Amino acid sequence: MKRQTVTRRHVLQGSGALLAAAVTTPALGAPNSPEISAIMARLSTYMAEAGGKPLPAAVAEKAKQHILDTLGAMVSGADLPPGKFATNFARIYKGEPVATVAASNLVIGPIEAALVNGMLAHSDETDDTHPLSLSHPGAAVVPAALATGERFGIDGNRFLRAVALGYDIGPRFTATLGRQQYQANTSHSTHALAGTFGAAAAAGCCAGLNAQQMRWLISYAAQQGSGIASWQRDTDHIEKGFDFAGMPARNGVTAALLVQAGGTGVDDVLSGADNFFQAFKPLNNPSMVIEALGERYEVMRTDIKKWTVGSPVQAPLDALDALLKKHRFNADAVQKVVVKVGAREASVVDARELPDISLQHLLGVMLVDGTVTFKSTHDASRMRDPAVLRQRAKISLVGDVELEKLLPKRVGIVEVTLSDGRTLSERVDTVRGTTGNPMTREEIIAKARDLMVPILGAAKFEQLSARIFALESLKDIKELRPLLQRA
Repeated sequence: MKRQTVTRRHVLQGSGALLAAAVTTPALGAPNSPEISAIMARLSTYMAEAGGKPLPAAVAEKAKQHILDTLGAMVSGADLPPGKFATNFARIYKGEPVATVAASNLVIGPIEAALVNGMLAHSDETDDTHPLSLSHPGAAVVPAALATGERFGIDGNRFLRAVALGYDIGPRFTATLGRQQYQANTSHSTHALAGTFGAAAAAGCCAGLNAQQMRWLISYAAQQGSGIASWQRDTDHIEKGFDFAGMPARNGVTAALLVQAGGTGVDDVLSGADNFFQAFKPLNNPSMVIEALGERYEVMRTDIKKWTVGSPVQAPLDALDALLKKHRFNADAVQKVVVKVGAREASVVDARELPDISLQHLLGVMLVDGTVTFKSTHDASRMRDPAVLRQRAKISLVGDVELEKLLPKRVGIVEVTLSDGRTLSERVDTVRGTTGNPMTREEIIAKARDLMVPILGAAKFEQLSARIFALESLKDIKELRPLLQRA
């Protein structure tokens, strides 16, 4: 069938001039196609070259921290209901024994492994977040890079660069779309879209795709671009784990393997008739997709959670933790607690059914225990604990429209009234673990240790952590396999 030629004039007639100008400008000298846009030429070239380019030292360090943090989410997620479901799925549909399933003894097909490890990584609220794109990049990118890396036997250097590339590409796509306002306007879930493009980029880098193949990869990713905001109605977190991470990781690996096996596609899905931007109608200029590529690394703008709970609860827990440490009061001394977060954030965490996203429950646990851990935030039986329920009854949540205006910065205010009449207040503007208040390497290792040692054992964890922070010396990513398997 003869390929239809779509001219710049046709696109300008079919869309607004600003959008068309952003997506159809020809790249002079672009190979094999005069219709390749400047955006696609820059993007595909950057993606093809990323595997061979060293990362700045600070970026490499941050990427290693996020890899360890995501592996921690995968391993700890294995014992939660979504993770148990995903691992059982892997036992039923194994595929060719190529890629590791974390916290198990299973070795399965790379597409299946990406899906399962993605669901493990987002079995709860432990994984990282990129607020500026409304996405959880690590939960899709790291499983995709691990599965494809094992398939092609890549070394630690390429694995590290593939992961950093995934963070660069996925969040840029959904930041361009428009974050919360875009999701509210369209019901499209930016989380799944960021994961799909990020996982595809990482997998394509592991597969060693050239610039032409990267263009086809992006087209396959765009065709799989999906996800709707109905995930908010999932009370078991199983579909949410699939929507946010399992599906995007699978999509990205599928795209890379199709192209690596010889599959061709549309040369430029970002311009011409029926292109990605026309279909998804971004709120921002499409050129944001390539903004500061190679200069601004999105992993540097991605947050790691100190607390293994939903993002809107991070600031209130930071605030209550600070008050407890400053004033040394106990739960019995508390008369009431008033918590303020953004109005939209409040609706996400107000008295939810799941323990790790219920604000009142989590603050009640902190009052009783003095802190919260992975175990306590995921113990559903604590939601019926009389001691926790007594404290929970004292806690009021207020959705504040002024704090809402500060998003994506999540600000929390906690006001505690004690039985002796004192009123204590703490405001957290910059949550611990965010890019404005980052955790140290030692803190990130401590978090990962709490998540992984109960499943892997202390010796395996220490070896795994050391290997991650020395990825440049790893000759084959499959060397991580025995360290990720259950003790």
